[in-house]
Amino acid sequence: MEECIFCKIAKKEAEAKIEYEDEQFVVFHDLYPKAPLHLLLIPRKHIHSVDHLEERDTTLMGELILLAKKVARDKSLKGYQLQINVGREGGQMIDHLHLHLLANYGKDKNI
Repeated sequence: MEECIFCKIAKKEAEAKIEYEDEQFVVFHDLYPKAPLHLLLIPRKHIHSVDHLEERDTTLMGELILLAKKVARDKSLKGYQLQINVGREGGQMIDHLHLHLLANYGKDKNI
């Protein structure tokens, strides 16, 4: 099976405007933003979607949410949205689990 684009971004085989990365996660700007600030937070581990999570992924998912909090604080966000889409009918376009962080609604600020 060919790797998905998010796996390639995590391995630096595809370009993305990366905001943060560590051993487990990569955070980068969405190519088709739905908000003035639209970041995608992905685990480096390929998990197809929330429907494919297993019990062993519990810690990973908790750390993903805490990473969203860290990124929001680092960017001094006063408020933000977190969104996970599951399956095509749920709006998931890339088959790699990812968390959307959307913010800065109503701001004229360049990001």
